[in-house]
Amino acid sequence: MTLAEQVQHNFNSSAQISQPAAEPLGPPIARAAERMVQCLLADGKILACGNGGSAADAHLFVSSMINRFERERPGLAAVSLTSATATLTSIASDLDYGMVFARQVAALGSPGDILLAISTTGYSRNVLEAVAMAHEKEMSVVGLTGRDGGDLAGLVREEDVLICVPAEITARIREVHLLTIHSLCDSIDNLLLGV
Repeated sequence: MTLAEQVQHNFNSSAQISQPAAEPLGPPIARAAERMVQCLLADGKILACGNGGSAADAHLFVSSMINRFERERPGLAAVSLTSATATLTSIASDLDYGMVFARQVAALGSPGDILLAISTTGYSRNVLEAVAMAHEKEMSVVGLTGRDGGDLAGLVREEDVLICVPAEITARIREVHLLTIHSLCDSIDNLLLGV
């Protein structure tokens, strides 16, 4: 297989995952957007976390909330728990890396807020700890994961939303996560500004 053929294979593989995922993921993405808008309209905020590429997805979501997605609107209250390097490293050093997000949720989260917890496998300990802390703080959770949902799927409560990409390959899961985040941002704008 040539390099160009490998690139084409990657595009085709991505489409084979994202196209069939649209139908089962549509309802939970819509529910998540509705809950996020309810939270924001009640003067709540959305906290977002993840590791590696999922941290980048959390950043993207938060920047789209605070600044804008595709339309002009006032900024929306959102915080990326992955962006404060001094905070992350001090918690990791003084406590445990597994607590880097939970400690921030404990300090910044309030009842009625939402945690966007992103983990491609559903097994990231620091994300799971953040979910547990969010529940302690009477926050709801939007879990964005893949494969079988991992331990994250087991932590999701009735008032939470689980968005689980039906794929095994991390790159394909992350591609659908990006599409999901864009869909969330678009849906939030549509709910707030009209279609």
